[in-house]
Amino acid sequence: MNFQDKIIESIEAMHLILKKLEKEDKIIVFTNGCFDIIHLGHISYLEKAKHYGDILIVGINSDDSVKSLKGPNRPIKDILNRSAVIAGLASVDYVISFSEETPSKLIEIIKPDILVKGGDYNIDQIVGAKYVMDNGGSVEIIDFVKGISSSKFIDRLKL
Repeated sequence: MNFQDKIIESIEAMHLILKKLEKEDKIIVFTNGCFDIIHLGHISYLEKAKHYGDILIVGINSDDSVKSLKGPNRPIKDILNRSAVIAGLASVDYVISFSEETPSKLIEIIKPDILVKGGDYNIDQIVGAKYVMDNGGSVEIIDFVKGISSSKFIDRLKL
C-alpha cells in the first residue's frame, strides 16, 4: 500500500476500514501525536507500538490543534506533510487527523484493542485509557529515546 492510501480523510472512511478489520479479527493499536518534526524518537516509538498488534492507526493533531497545544509558531509542517511522512513509515498502517486538543472522540470511534503512549505519561494522564480498559483493551507505555524531542530541535534552530 502506498502512503496516500494510508491517509484516511474522514470518519466515514475510517468506519469502513474498521468494519473490514473487525471481520478479519485484527488487533488494532492506536497512538497519537503532533509529529511535527519527525526524529529517531518518533520512528522508534512507532515501530515499538506496531509490535503490540496487527494494525497501527496513528491520530495526528490538526494544524489548529497543534497551535493550541504548542503555541502560535507551531506546527512547523502542515497536516498534509506530517500525515504523509507518518503514512510513509512501514510500521504505520493508517493515519487520520483530528481537530480537537485530545483524541478522545477518535479513540471512541476506533475502539482500539491497545492504546499506546510515550513514557512521559502515566496511565492516569493518558486520554482514552479508561475508555479502552473499560472496553476490554489495554494501555501500553513506551519509553522515549532519551534526549530527543521536536521542541529541542526547534530550540536549536533558533540559535
